[in-house]
Amino acid sequence: MISFERVTKRYPDGTVAVNELSFTAPDGAITVLVGPSGCGKTTSLRMVNRLIEPTEGRIAIDGTDVRARPAAELRRSIGYVIQHAGLFPHRTIADNIATVPRLLGTDRRTARARAHELMELVGLDPSLAKRYPYQLSGGQQQRVGVARALAADPPVLLMDEPFSAVDPIVRKGLQEEFLRIQGEVAKTILFVTHDIDEAIKLGDKIAVLREGGILAQFDSPERLLAEPADEFVEQFLGRDRGIRRLTFYTSTGLSLQEGPVVASDTPAPSARDAALSAGTPWLLIVDADRRPLGWADPAGLPDQGPVGNARLTGFGHAFVPGADSLRAALDAAVLSPTGWAVGTDAEGRVLGVISQEAIGSAIRAAHAQASTERERAAEKAAAADESAKGEPAAEAAAGTGADPAGSDAPPSDEVPLEQAR
Repeated sequence: MISFERVTKRYPDGTVAVNELSFTAPDGAITVLVGPSGCGKTTSLRMVNRLIEPTEGRIAIDGTDVRARPAAELRRSIGYVIQHAGLFPHRTIADNIATVPRLLGTDRRTARARAHELMELVGLDPSLAKRYPYQLSGGQQQRVGVARALAADPPVLLMDEPFSAVDPIVRKGLQEEFLRIQGEVAKTILFVTHDIDEAIKLGDKIAVLREGGILAQFDSPERLLAEPADEFVEQFLGRDRGIRRLTFYTSTGLSLQEGPVVASDTPAPSARDAALSAGTPWLLIVDADRRPLGWADPAGLPDQGPVGNARLTGFGHAFVPGADSLRAALDAAVLSPTGWAVGTDAEGRVLGVISQEAIGSAIRAAHAQASTERERAAEKAAAADESAKGEPAAEAAAGTGADPAGSDAPPSDEVPLEQAR
């Protein structure tokens, strides 16, 4: 657990980079710091390992002030991943990964064995161990950076825009790999990014900072999207936050239709007749393994030959019901020229199709359910607060023998004056 307690960083010229920042990054979770340029994200991160010293306030790891230990000792106990990886160019990949274990006194053989173990964990081929950083791609270098940060098995990992220097395709792969690794190692991670989509995808908690290092909102991604704290947060999230929010709604329960799905070897006239009788303006053509090939216009089908010979229109992308979100399902329907999304199993075999309208109904139902759950949670929290407020009064009343309700009536074990007479 990493806790910030009214932390401020003020420079000699009077510039305030971070202003009374307070939040707690929970154990075994990814907490993302996000915000515009100049909001103190990286400054806050670097105050944890004391590359920058705070002016005021306290930063603690598992309750211990970071200033209670020598800076070098503290840094060796914390994993640190930066943009462009920051690898030592004169060292091999294995030796780069083994850097911190060697500094901590681990013998060379054990450290290198640990390096090979971590290369496997982050998805690097063992044959790369003796290469140098310049011989690796940008994505591979970032994987090495993550492996090096994990080498000494630190409880805390600091990551400063680690994936921002690679192209979108590589970045997506690194994000997925990072989540897989976190699922195995469960580190307490503080992650800096300027990309709100990355924050929502990776974060268990998100701290949105405004200029001047002021905390605007600290919440789960779902709560952040559903209830922005103010206009600044709402604008930072963007106008498509409603679409992003669908990431947290499952596609489980979507009712797929079997038709209009036909095999590619179906005679074109038969496929046309089936479409006309069903009243469908499009046919989804699948191969022998029921993998989607594209959409066909029944009116444009040839008079002979299999339907697979017809000119097909792309279907965009498919989604996997249950595994993918409502966002993925809606995106599949929007990208499809027919307005119908294609649902497949994990192996890519078509299960059925669903219209934009049906997905829209599912979205409305999901919103309603989420709203009900938030109301119940708010009522439960309010009841808990009332109970907590009442306990001290009840304890005080019990200690003095007074009626907790404030009544002037005497305690039950005392005899009223009139009865005594």
